[in-house]
Amino acid sequence: MEETSSGSRKWKIFVAILALVILALLFWLFFQRSQLMNLVDAREVEKVELQKELDSLMSEHNTIKEIYGTLSDSLSAKDSIIQANAVEIRKLLDTQYEYYKIRKKMAMLQQVAQGYVHQMDSLYTVNRELKEENERIRQVVRTEQGRNQNLIKDKEELTQKMNQAAVLQAYGITTTAYKMRGTNATETDKANRTDKLKICFTIGENSLIEQGTKVLYVRITRPDNVVVTKSKYDVFVFNGQEIPYSVREDIDYAGKAMRVCVDWIKRDNDVAAMKGRYMVGVFFDDREIGQGSFELR
Repeated sequence: MEETSSGSRKWKIFVAILALVILALLFWLFFQRSQLMNLVDAREVEKVELQKELDSLMSEHNTIKEIYGTLSDSLSAKDSIIQANAVEIRKLLDTQYEYYKIRKKMAMLQQVAQGYVHQMDSLYTVNRELKEENERIRQVVRTEQGRNQNLIKDKEELTQKMNQAAVLQAYGITTTAYKMRGTNATETDKANRTDKLKICFTIGENSLIEQGTKVLYVRITRPDNVVVTKSKYDVFVFNGQEIPYSVREDIDYAGKAMRVCVDWIKRDNDVAAMKGRYMVGVFFDDREIGQGSFELR
């Protein structure tokens, strides 16, 4: 009986110890779970705070860009660095959350953003000073203009003359019709006797035009508004379009007035020229530089 009672007490003590161990393990697991939950909650709070901090920083940066307008274009390279770092931080927050790594990148981003603001302020100050200086200069110019009206007038007249003188001019355009008999030519004004036209004109003096070879195009337009040509390939570009010409003449221009004559010979001697008034136009460098007319009876 005594042995049985002693064994029963030992068993009860073992069970009691085991229960205490189990309770201790349960308490430890509950404590660890609580700590883990607290850690998860803390990390979520950290992520939210970092996200808010990043959003605030980028919002402020974009507001600064809007305030300074086109002036911010001069710092586009630094803006690209800021935008790229912000994208990288957002990616880390969404995928691989590492607080200290993100905090380090956030600090670097803040430093770059502050440098951006400082540079923008410096540019704004310089730009404002330049504007003020420009305004002072404009005021001086306006004052000088008020004192020198004659000089301004002379300058305007000179500018106008320069613009007018920058192109060639053809004037004194005359056209003579001829009846050909072998090598002999007889002047005529009759359409059915005309075999050849001689068109002469004067190219005006112009020291502002570069000397050298100049290509002139002469267009002879019949009374029915058709340009007479030697070939369908006789075209030149005028105002972006190909138009036909009757005669091409290359001249050696030396800046002095010169008389130019070109011949147009009728291709088909069996077909009489058209009666009526013909128009003659001289073209150079995408511009019509002279006009004339003649009539065949």
